[in-house]
This record gives sequence, structure tokens and C-alpha cells, in this order.
Amino acid sequence: MIHCANPLAQFQSHQAEIELAIRQVLDNGRYILGPELEALEHEFAEYIGVSHAIGVANGTDALELAFRALDIGPGDEVITVSHTAVATVAAIEAAGATPVLVDVEPEYYTLAAAQLSEVVTARTRAVVAVHLYGQPANMDAIVEFCRDRKLALVEDVSQAHGARWKGRRLGSLGEFGCFSCYPTKNLGAIGDAGLIVTCDPTLAARVRMLREYGWRDRYISEFGGRNSRLDELQAAILRVKLRHLDEDNAKRRDLAARYTERLAPQGFQLPSVRPGAEHVFHLYVTRVRERARQIEHLKQLGIQAGIHYPVPVHLQPAYKGRIRTAPAMCYTEALADEILSLPLYPEIGPGQVDEVVQALKTFSSIARRHG
Repeated sequence: MIHCANPLAQFQSHQAEIELAIRQVLDNGRYILGPELEALEHEFAEYIGVSHAIGVANGTDALELAFRALDIGPGDEVITVSHTAVATVAAIEAAGATPVLVDVEPEYYTLAAAQLSEVVTARTRAVVAVHLYGQPANMDAIVEFCRDRKLALVEDVSQAHGARWKGRRLGSLGEFGCFSCYPTKNLGAIGDAGLIVTCDPTLAARVRMLREYGWRDRYISEFGGRNSRLDELQAAILRVKLRHLDEDNAKRRDLAARYTERLAPQGFQLPSVRPGAEHVFHLYVTRVRERARQIEHLKQLGIQAGIHYPVPVHLQPAYKGRIRTAPAMCYTEALADEILSLPLYPEIGPGQVDEVVQALKTFSSIARRHG
């Protein structure tokens, strides 16, 4: 089986280092908010190029705590995209704010900055730029829009650990950068985990308090908070994987280039890289016709493909009819019927990429014969 993503292979590639790190945590006897987390926070902040990193329980919490640290809540609106993991929108609502959704660019699948002016109101407090599939959003336009209107900018970097925009790591361009470290991510734990980064010491201190009941001093809540702590085991595992992140991202880019080189002559609609961006290919997403048949064809050959994501947030049962959107959502809605994520992770072999390519070519040949 060729998996779409394979966290087990990631563990096995760094197994000796990870097992040693786990053993050290177990022997240390400090399992929550200990030295491993402190070290991870320091190392990750340095990696991103910011002053502060805060470990939390997961990526959704990272976004919610960022909004709460910015005092965004009931009565406030936050603009983001509908073509994203539902977690982005769920976090806005968890903070008590109201999501407002815009379309994506047809070429890069990230936030259509031109639509921001169509939906902004006096209640708008922030924009969430989602760096989808490892591709940076159009940060020049988004940063300018937020600066001109005095809005907070929160980066959802859950699919783009290590990516750069014009030389700067994603996560360093807004008030907050929020990262999921779910096992399939470019920087993935063995379980749930998340990270928040910022250059603002006041915001960083507030997030640290929010993640643990609003405590500055233990057992004394200065304001309402919650429990969203990143444990020592996951922190130790992430420290190991962080050391290999750039190398693993380079492997992802090489594999993506192999797909592109072999599929482009066949007329496949393949991902584009935005000028000025360093893409890290969390996912390699194509656009295809007859997607259900293609997925079944690949499955029969032992190849697992994915769909990220099959239904836009604004059309999902939980949100349909109650979330305000931009007047036109045509690209988001068209993509949902056509996108297909091909297998890609650092440990996949070039020969396996070639197997996937050949399977796609075979399907195209069969489809042409049958008209």
C-alpha cells in the first residue's frame, strides 16, 4: 500500500532518536510543562525567527487562544477562507467570534485578498491567512490590508511548517502564527500538539496564562482560561523532528518536482508555486475530472489518495446558511469537486512516486478510450 501520508514511516526514520527522547522524559519524571517543553519553545521560536513560542494541546486551541489573547470574542468578526480545514472556523467560533468567509485564488488555493474589502465591516477584528498545502498566502496584500484597517493578522500555519515568504518563515508575519502538530503534519507529534508564536511579549504572556486557567501564580486565576498544555513526551518528540524539518521539507520539494516533471507533459492540472514563496508541500494537490473513478482506480492498485477538502466550510451542514460569505465563492466551490491529494511524505520512494504517476496515466488512457 502506498499511503497518502504515513506518520509511522516518519517515526521509523527517526526511531532511535525518538525512543531515546521518550526514555529521557520517562526517567526524568516531569511530564507536564517541564524542561522539554521549555526547550522546544525556545528552539521553535528561534527557528521561526520570533521572540516567543508557546506549546498548547493542538492546532485548534492555538488559534482559539490567539483570538482570546487578542481579546476577540462575542460581537467581533474574523475573516478567513472557506477552503480550509474546518478547525480554522471552529476556533473562531470557540473564541465566541463570528467567522466571515471569502473565496480562494484559482491558481494557488489560498485567500483571495481582493475579496477582503468586500466583506470587512466595523465589527471586523482580524484576518486569518491560511497557508494551505504548504503554500504561503499572498502575504504582501494581506499584511497591507490589515495594517491599513488596523486589524490583527493571525497566520494559520498548520500545513506549512518551515515555509518562507520572501525569505521570512511563515508565522512571523502576523500578530500570531498558529501551528498544528498533528501526526501527519510536516512537523508532527505522535498524538495531538500545537504551537503558537509571536514577537509580542505581552501577547505571549497572555497566551501562557490562557493555556492554564488564567494562572500567573499557580492556583490563582487572574482571568478565565482553560487547560491546553503540551505534554513533555510530545515536546521531546517534536524537538527531535524539528532538527530534521528542513531536510524533510527538502525531500518533499524533490518528490513534488518529480510528480510535476512526469505529470506535466500528460496535461494534468498541477500545483503552482507562488513567486517569492518557498513551498513545503504538505500536500501535493492536483485537479482532476471523474475523481471518484480515479480514486477507485488508484485504490485497486494499492494507492491511497486524499481529498483536502471535499466540502467547503460554508456548505457543510453545521454552517450552511448561517455564515456570511463573499458574494462570489466560485473557485472554492469548483475546487471541492476536483481536487485530489497524491501520496507525498519524506519517506516515500521515488519509485513509489513513479507508480502513482503510471497509475494516473493508465486511468487517463482508459478514460480517453471510453470517450
